[in-house]
Amino acid sequence: MIAEPVRYFLYARKSSENEDKQVASVPSQIEELKKLAEEQSLNVVEIFTEEKSAKAPGRPVFSQMIEAIHKGKAEGILCWKLDRLARNPIDGGTISWMLQQSIIRHIQTFQRGYHPTDNVLMMNLEFGMANQFVIDLSTNTKRGQRSKISDGWLPHKPPVGYVNNYYNVPDKPPIYPEPNSFPFMRRLWDILLEKRCKLETLYAIAQEMGFKEDRGVKLSRANFCRLFRNPFYYGAFLWNGVVYPGKHEPMITKAEFDIAQEIISGRSRPKPHKYTFAFTGIIRCPECGATITAERKKKRLLNGGHNIHIYYHCTRSIKRDCSEPPVRADVLEKQISDIVGKITIPPQFREWAIKQLKEEQSKEIIDRDSITKAHRHNLDACLKKLDALFNMRLNEEIGAEEYAKKKEDLLKEKQKYEELIGDTQARAETWLDRADKAFMFAQTAKKRFDTGTLEDKRYVLSCLGTKLVLHGKKLQFEQEKCLAMFECVAPDVQSLHNRLEPTQLVDSTTSWEALYAQNKKWGERGDLNPRPPEPQSGALSN
Repeated sequence: MIAEPVRYFLYARKSSENEDKQVASVPSQIEELKKLAEEQSLNVVEIFTEEKSAKAPGRPVFSQMIEAIHKGKAEGILCWKLDRLARNPIDGGTISWMLQQSIIRHIQTFQRGYHPTDNVLMMNLEFGMANQFVIDLSTNTKRGQRSKISDGWLPHKPPVGYVNNYYNVPDKPPIYPEPNSFPFMRRLWDILLEKRCKLETLYAIAQEMGFKEDRGVKLSRANFCRLFRNPFYYGAFLWNGVVYPGKHEPMITKAEFDIAQEIISGRSRPKPHKYTFAFTGIIRCPECGATITAERKKKRLLNGGHNIHIYYHCTRSIKRDCSEPPVRADVLEKQISDIVGKITIPPQFREWAIKQLKEEQSKEIIDRDSITKAHRHNLDACLKKLDALFNMRLNEEIGAEEYAKKKEDLLKEKQKYEELIGDTQARAETWLDRADKAFMFAQTAKKRFDTGTLEDKRYVLSCLGTKLVLHGKKLQFEQEKCLAMFECVAPDVQSLHNRLEPTQLVDSTTSWEALYAQNKKWGERGDLNPRPPEPQSGALSN
């Protein structure tokens, strides 16, 4: 049987890194390999070229070529040397395996050919040498860099104003000032320090002065700004996140560099005064949904003085033409104070109400204890069933599947009773405490808002309700449910206290309790738990 002629892929690669400095260019490789293919009558069906290092796997063109070979589009590879195909063990192993399995029937380099029947030792040796070359190159490069760093020299191209001594010019250090760009850069540093301008302004000045990089290329704005953050100019250099002392000639002093950093960061400029406002960030605009912010406005008077007012308004961050009007802070605070005034109760009423609630709680203790006792009885019975079920399984009275099913049901039942017991106890411990806090808020909220700090005002507003919006210069929100009861009770309590003349007032707690108990709305019924049904719309939003 006559074997079919081999079809070849021509693969040419040259890395832009240091590892391939002495290798022929890609066009030169292609030209020489085409001549070789013509001399040996090799059928080249496609040419693949790549300019990427082979020290690590992941070359896209190489992967494309390997995939095409697996699809049967070619059976051979024509390349300059084996190290053009791979310099890492993964790609080298791929090529070697495909050749041994006759997926690749022939690899032809400029010097020799490789077949599946050949001893693989030579190919593996060449791939190993290529990989070792990369390792040695990396090791030697890092060793050379460490040596330069320890000697005080940047192991890289210096920034604008300096140049490497590539040609070992006598009487010149490894890095020295470039005669043209060094004084130019020094002039830019002087402008920055004298005018204390922004880097964007300095960049524009540099462009007008004809500033360009050492190769005559215009420097980008970002790279220009990086120059003035580079410690190289004061005699040090940054390498892998560490600043090392350098031996090159500094352009500026360390003190000048520090001043320049303050100018660049803006720390040297006077900062605008920031004011704190009570209600910013918690109120929203109903029209566009943006938050409400605040700002101070100064109005000059005819007598030479001025008035300062604070206005709350939409940030317009979502809708630039939002039509919601601003509202003065004193107007907004008056609205909130009036709202809080509608729920204000005197301290005597709070004490009487908490006393009533405690009596109500004592009546519930018996019911709660009986409920808890029943839950504990059910829990104990469930635990006994679990023990009995376990013994039945030990005695092999039931099978594993039935045991697992019944155990799962009993564990769910056990968890249910444990949760019921915990919930009963938690409700008994927390509802009265919450009620006391609600009554205390109703008693102190108005005074705290009218005379307190900005934080106090903000706290009171946040406790009144949710979904706060400022619509048509009026505050609107969804009232907290627990406050609806106070809105219902407070007017009668306030009216009662206002009707009594100062001479009629007594300090006797018993007298106040008798007066409160006479009110049919909340005295006889004694329903003072601040957990009422849903309040009517707009109860506290006017």
